[in-house]
Amino acid sequence: MNFNNLDQLYRSVIMDHYKNPRNKGAIEDGSMTIDMNNPTCGDRIRLTLDVVDNVIKDAKFEGEGCSISMSSASMMTEAVKGHTIEEALHMSQEFSNMMLGESYEITDDMGDIESLSGVSKFPARIKCATLAWKAFEKGTKEEDDQ
Repeated sequence: MNFNNLDQLYRSVIMDHYKNPRNKGAIEDGSMTIDMNNPTCGDRIRLTLDVVDNVIKDAKFEGEGCSISMSSASMMTEAVKGHTIEEALHMSQEFSNMMLGESYEITDDMGDIESLSGVSKFPARIKCATLAWKAFEKGTKEEDDQ
């Protein structure tokens, strides 16, 4: 598969998550709710997680923004479900490395997340792609502080 075909495949995966978001909505009585926005472009997200015994049982998001931020939130909520907080934080670090153009390892259980790798070529869009992940990191830090 040449680069143009791969790029087109990645675009179609991103648009599929944008038009048909996974885990859209809120978790009633979610154990963690995090609101975050990107003031540069107006993207905003509310992430709710159901965490039981340090395992993310469910993850949902609400918000509005560009196709990159919303598809990234869809992919992220799929990736973290069923994992411990520590495993999900490791995923977040690998995603961040990918966005910064550093070496990274995306595992199969992270789903479609690698389709966002091209965003690293557009520095202004990196914050869009990382918004949901940063919200997750913020939520875990707030839990630690309590």
